[in-house]
Amino acid sequence: MRIDLHTHSSVSDGTQTPAELLATARDAGLDVVALTDHDTTDGWAAAAQARPRGLTVVPGMELSCRWMRAPGNPISLHLLAYLFDPAHPALAAERARLREERLSRGERIVTALAAAGYPVEWTRIVAASAGGVVGRPHVARALVDAGVVGSVDEAFADLLHHRSPYYVAKADTDVLDGIRLVRAAGGVPVFAHGLATKRGRVVDDDAIAAMAEAGLLGLEVDHPDHSGSERAHLRGLAADLELLVTGSSDYHGSNKTTPIAACTTAPDQLEALLAAGTGSAPLTD
Repeated sequence: MRIDLHTHSSVSDGTQTPAELLATARDAGLDVVALTDHDTTDGWAAAAQARPRGLTVVPGMELSCRWMRAPGNPISLHLLAYLFDPAHPALAAERARLREERLSRGERIVTALAAAGYPVEWTRIVAASAGGVVGRPHVARALVDAGVVGSVDEAFADLLHHRSPYYVAKADTDVLDGIRLVRAAGGVPVFAHGLATKRGRVVDDDAIAAMAEAGLLGLEVDHPDHSGSERAHLRGLAADLELLVTGSSDYHGSNKTTPIAACTTAPDQLEALLAAGTGSAPLTD
């Protein structure tokens, strides 16, 4: 089996609709794919309608979080949540708050860029998102379309990174609270790309142990942004903490160069993940 447990559609910051994403997954030879858009489940229904026969879809989400106990500023991190109840009141309320936070942050970033003379306009960016959860990748795409930069990656490297004068922080969910919310909703929380040092600051092993104590069930080990040594360290840590190990592409369509199925999950780890989720069910034949 070929299993990719981290992908994004145009419902958040990918470039393909859920239907197009699932067709890409099928064409790539995947047997299982998870739809994990940022802070939203709005793509689940479309995925259910468009699912090709023979492809299992695991409903999920990537929750925007932060580690609050680090010296200095909080560390931004992401929590993959699978098979939770989308109607769970507390988790639904937190998703809604995060989406509003993303919108407010995006507008402030665009306002700052426009004031500095960059040809970006918030209303056009929102319209181009087609109702998706607007975030920095949408701003990056607007900068590419305006000819300011040559690619989304270049936009992040030059103008949208966390040390940029145009960067705006957002009030993400405390990760320990996020883990507890996902578990309360019957879901399976997995720490996403936890040692991707190429992205910026990362948490230490003690933080991951605290997350496990709060109810974390897995670590995303095989990820395109992890080096070989980072993967090996996480694999050992997962064994020590008795956590699941997942692998995935973090596919975003043409917003990133990484192809779908670039990294995959072992079947036995998928089986354990499915057994742990009680809030919703995978879409399958």
